[in-house]
Amino acid sequence: LFYTRHDISSTHLSDTTLALPVFIFAGNLLSRSGIASRIFKFANSAVGHIPGGLGHVNVMASIIFAGMSGVAQADAAGLGRIELEEMERQGYDRSFSTAITAASAVIGPIIPPSGVMVLYAVLAGVRLDHLFLAGFVPGLMLGGFQMITIYLLVKMGKVIAPVQPVQGWNVRFRTFLGAAPALMVPGFLVVGLLTGIATPTELGAVTCVFATILGFAQGDFSIAKFWQCALETVKTTGILAILIMVAAPFTWILGVGNAGALLASTLETISQNPLVVLLIINLALLLAGSIMETAVIQLIAVPILAPIALMFGIDPIHFGIVVLLNLLLGTLTPPFGVLLFVMMSLTGLSLHQVSKAVMPFYLPMIVLLVLITLFPVLTTFIPNLVGG
Repeated sequence: LFYTRHDISSTHLSDTTLALPVFIFAGNLLSRSGIASRIFKFANSAVGHIPGGLGHVNVMASIIFAGMSGVAQADAAGLGRIELEEMERQGYDRSFSTAITAASAVIGPIIPPSGVMVLYAVLAGVRLDHLFLAGFVPGLMLGGFQMITIYLLVKMGKVIAPVQPVQGWNVRFRTFLGAAPALMVPGFLVVGLLTGIATPTELGAVTCVFATILGFAQGDFSIAKFWQCALETVKTTGILAILIMVAAPFTWILGVGNAGALLASTLETISQNPLVVLLIINLALLLAGSIMETAVIQLIAVPILAPIALMFGIDPIHFGIVVLLNLLLGTLTPPFGVLLFVMMSLTGLSLHQVSKAVMPFYLPMIVLLVLITLFPVLTTFIPNLVGG
């Protein structure tokens, strides 16, 4: 009875599950189709002159790239490599460059498409298109908060950022034209989700076709790269499938053992206020995110916590974004934050150096998490508007 409010149809489950490898494949194709450098040049012409320079460019490029990749590691390892090289060439401190590259990569899974969102939708039984739409406002807010943080660090003298001249409108227009095909992808996804002309899975499939054509048309793609993207997709999907298979019996055991009901009754004894319950879950997820991989946490925790959230009257879409933000903060938190290790491999810095450099960027994420927790309308406004 505890799980009956959480039932989902097999049709919805299969369609949503199929979206996971589709969007992973689309992200791999786009990241290898030569668009990363074009996005960086356009972002540089638009915001490179603001105090903080390439730090703002880093964030803006990640916001644009998020509408295509949706994977934090892809942002950090693909676009991040270009950003790090350019920031180092212009004399930025390596620790600061590493920190902002890692922090801005977190925007990727918040702005759709997002593999993490697909996994949550499957586990929680919520509509994937509504979950996608719920991520736009938080993703843009996080980018804005990060740019404010960079601006304040520069103004306070904590970071030395070389000043860049203002680019002429002719340069901005030229770089915009170079990035225009890539900018069409997030626009296409937004229109598709808002109008409902296609399911997220269908939109992902069209994105794969578009990314392939774009890569070959721009001369930055090849059959070998296409095959490599396919292999990477198979590997990533296979790993997730194995995790799902391993977690399924564990979740079943927890269900048979009535763990969800016991946890719900425990929370009720503490407080029946949904806000208090959300704060407790936030703390638990933040702790788990610092010591476990995000997909593993989702596979174990979401089937238990999602029904509990419903019992306390918490909107499932809102709850999904709260869970996502907690898990992404965990990717930047030692000792096992995955983005910290990605940046270590790219820069050669130690875990201590990367963790220390990232610390100022915990604040914008925590502020966003608090605001999203306190004001659910920030996540539910667009889905409710579209869904009637």
